[in-house]
Amino acid sequence: MRGDQLARQWRLIQRLARSRYGIGLDDLAEELECVKRTVYRDLDALMQAGFPVLSERRDGRVLYRFLDTYKLGGDVPFTPDEILSLAFGEDLLRTLEGTVFHDSIRSALDKIRASLAPEVGEFLARLGESFRVLPGPHESYAAMRDAIRVLNEAVIARRTVRMRYRTGGTGREKARELDPYRVWYRAGALYVVGHDHLSDEVRTFAVGRIRAIEATERRFRVPESFDFDRFVGASFGVIAEPPVQVRIRFDRRWASWVAERTWHPSQKLEHKAGGAIELSMEVGGAAEVRSWVLSFGSGAEVLEPPALRDEVRAELKKAAERYR
Repeated sequence: MRGDQLARQWRLIQRLARSRYGIGLDDLAEELECVKRTVYRDLDALMQAGFPVLSERRDGRVLYRFLDTYKLGGDVPFTPDEILSLAFGEDLLRTLEGTVFHDSIRSALDKIRASLAPEVGEFLARLGESFRVLPGPHESYAAMRDAIRVLNEAVIARRTVRMRYRTGGTGREKARELDPYRVWYRAGALYVVGHDHLSDEVRTFAVGRIRAIEATERRFRVPESFDFDRFVGASFGVIAEPPVQVRIRFDRRWASWVAERTWHPSQKLEHKAGGAIELSMEVGGAAEVRSWVLSFGSGAEVLEPPALRDEVRAELKKAAERYR
């Protein structure tokens, strides 16, 4: 397959780049886990692409290496794997296109690509076509470039911001002042967590609902007691609520799919008769758990807590009535 060939050739490029005195065909075949004829073809393909591969006979063996003066990455202090990972990261950040996060990594990659040897750049472009990240549902932040910049600078400078914020439940807009502690990304959206002056609580706000924002001259200090990982650790999504024991049974249609994923660090899985699986976890954010369970339709059943079970039952009843 073409993908296997590109991956193998990429490993061959890395191996030749590390070899100062050359490496033999037998060793290359063993490392690449293929026959010598395949290595011959790959070496020839690299030479045709412009890579300066040299072959030298030494002590009765033919050794292969790159030309001494050849620099695989030009003046860029990155390894080939690091360059490829950065390119992969550009794809991962495509959901944030139009923001400083995506624009900055694209700018850095353009600088790196400009200093690469031409044949390396072309090979990386072909290799990149074999590794793609397709974003799922996500918010668009292209029109929020300035707002995100203000928010980022406020987080770094520890400045209170004044913003007009639209509440998700009611749709109403309110003026709020916030000490932004951390900007974070989860499930296709950006969030900011910090001390909300209006409620006098640490709260999470969706960046996409900020209608206007400006930094004030007032500075703040993040309390030593604030631990971001602990703050979000018990949440199933982004809503910070006290964790409760949640148990859900999934029928055999969903068992493998659920078991193959990590939904929360506290999760435990138990296989049941008939191919079903039971998921247990200690999480907060009942509304997010409810929406998630409902996405499985009849394939999921909440066992506990009773309140969540009742909420899911009520939602399913309403949904069923719409189809009468």
